[in-house]
Amino acid sequence: MSDLKDSYDHLIIGGGIAADAAARAIREADEDASIAILSADPHAPVYRPALSKDLWTGEDPDPDSQDLGTAAATGAELFTSTLVTELLPASHTAVTARGQRVHYRKALLATGSSHRHLPGVHDSRVLSLRTVGDYRHLRTLATDGARVVVVGGGFLGTEIAAALTRTGVEVTLAHGGTRILEHMLPGSLTSHLEQVFTEHGIELVGGFRLAGISAGATLTLHAANREILTADAVVLGLGAQPATTLAEHAGIFTDRGYVIVDPHLRTSSPDVFAAGDVVLYDDALLGRRHVEHVDHAEASGAVAGANMTRPEEEREEYTHTPLFFSDLFDDGYEAVGRLDSSLEMREVWDEEHRAAVVHYLDEGVVEGVLLWNTWDSVPAARELIAQSQAGDLYIDALENRIRPGGA
Repeated sequence: MSDLKDSYDHLIIGGGIAADAAARAIREADEDASIAILSADPHAPVYRPALSKDLWTGEDPDPDSQDLGTAAATGAELFTSTLVTELLPASHTAVTARGQRVHYRKALLATGSSHRHLPGVHDSRVLSLRTVGDYRHLRTLATDGARVVVVGGGFLGTEIAAALTRTGVEVTLAHGGTRILEHMLPGSLTSHLEQVFTEHGIELVGGFRLAGISAGATLTLHAANREILTADAVVLGLGAQPATTLAEHAGIFTDRGYVIVDPHLRTSSPDVFAAGDVVLYDDALLGRRHVEHVDHAEASGAVAGANMTRPEEEREEYTHTPLFFSDLFDDGYEAVGRLDSSLEMREVWDEEHRAAVVHYLDEGVVEGVLLWNTWDSVPAARELIAQSQAGDLYIDALENRIRPGGA
């Protein structure tokens, strides 16, 4: 790795998928621009969804197989284990934890999110799954016969619990609700998933609101209702919080804990852009929102990177409505928009009751679409949402718009 220079045309802060996409877009637009990527992570950018998906279910469990090859593909200078502690937009300068000062013409905040910690718990057997290092460590803990408790019945917790069944460990999934994924799925699907998880040997413990963990020869998890679980290892799926401290200290405008960007993904500081988990942006279909999924990271990173190379009058607006996806044993889904089970949910099933399309409505307007075991239908879901938002789609027509199972 080369030494960090005093100045670069483009400085990318963060080392995830948004950073990779931005570097590729910059290089495509300008073959001569100098690019530096400063990442606090000790590992090069990887395809992070694989940490809870393909690396457990595919043929190759080595996370190096998910390396995005960012530096080689773009010519960017990649500096890992390099934390940026200060951003000074007025002087176009970033300062690292080692005291190095780097000048830039344009900068991108792609700092992503960090996992939510449990205060007062400092034991190597308690971890979250956010990085390559986390994945490698979990692999060492997931030995045959070990008892592993996953805490959290949401998107990531369910994926991790399903993945761990491939390793020979005894898996318990503890969560604070009544059923897993109940915040986003209708009862027909949560009941199905609970049956599937149980059939795969996962013990489900609902109503478990984690209050603390005490460490001894084994780990003891204490719930708010005084219920107790024991484990050899614990994986926390308590959600994530966007890494916006750097932006806030730089005086960049934030709202609700996210960095505000304009339609071109520019922050309140003219030469500082932002992409990925940290941004609060205006979705072309759904208005102001925040998304923490890979499709958004990649798409917003690419638009931000391209716009960093362009004069203001030629910049592209970010109009992408991202999807997200998951696979849980033999079931899989893709989704677009807002999946919130507090909304009205209209379900359309196939004859075998295997595939479904679930529409999420707020006052008769479609806010989100879930494609359960339904494939090649994301563009149709986006079009459906757009027409409903524009008032051009009647609710009674939903049943015939997207065929469950796909085309």
